Amino acid sequence: MIGIDRDPTAIAGGAGLLAEAAGRLRLVHGRFGDMEEHAEALELAGIDGIVLDVGVSSMQIDEAERGFSFRFDGPLDMRMSREGPSAADVVNRLDGREIARIISVLGEERRAGQIARAIVRRRDTAPLERTGDLVSVIESVLGGKRVGESHPATRTFQAIRIYVNRELDELGMALAAAEQMLAEGGRLAIVSFHSLEDRIVKRFLAERSRTTAQGSRHMADVAVAPPTFTLGRRSGTEPSEAEVAANPRSRSARLRFAVRTANPARTLDLADIGVPVLPEPPRQGA
Repeated sequence: MIGIDRDPTAIAGGAGLLAEAAGRLRLVHGRFGDMEEHAEALELAGIDGIVLDVGVSSMQIDEAERGFSFRFDGPLDMRMSREGPSAADVVNRLDGREIARIISVLGEERRAGQIARAIVRRRDTAPLERTGDLVSVIESVLGGKRVGESHPATRTFQAIRIYVNRELDELGMALAAAEQMLAEGGRLAIVSFHSLEDRIVKRFLAERSRTTAQGSRHMADVAVAPPTFTLGRRSGTEPSEAEVAANPRSRSARLRFAVRTANPARTLDLADIGVPVLPEPPRQGA
């Protein structure tokens, strides 16, 4: 088994697993979007199964100094790999219209424009350096948390985190790599935690498993490229009540899986599976 994680803290935390596995596990510090390169470096071929656990981890959320959560005051960072531009670079250096697009597309926040304008007004006075700074700006637009509702900063924090880590691009590249790497009969399983991720996964698997393209009442269905996957089931699998009781953070998880056919892999345009085109990231630092 090969475990890939872009967070060096996660790799260090897996030392105990390495000892228990007695040579059956190898850990790789890197992105799962680059898994083909990692497999080639390890001289692996004919992969039997790939599992993608998408998004942020509980460890990252719970460490205030990582800057992922609006619940804790810490540096406005959000970088899984601890490399490249941070969340602070994004909110302090990008154009306001670009910030609004990121929050709108990746956070599905209806008042993204107002939040972006408030961010720009605040940074004209002093840079946003901590998670608390960003929370206060968002609350100035949306108000504070109300009982029984999610925190008003939830969508904006999600959007900036996804953008900083290029999570949807990584997911798309990982799906394409899995198609290239899996042997016939190999399993691909993806666990996603919000609708943006799940829509990309669903669209990829639907496109790669179909055998005809739907025509119209005037034209018959047309043939498409041979399917590279067969679906394990049409709908995703959600956690049971017992699973949610044992791990409340699993409540939004959805598992989808498919089995690789013998047909050759195809090239993939990330836009075709719904990966959005977003502004280029800012330069790192002040």
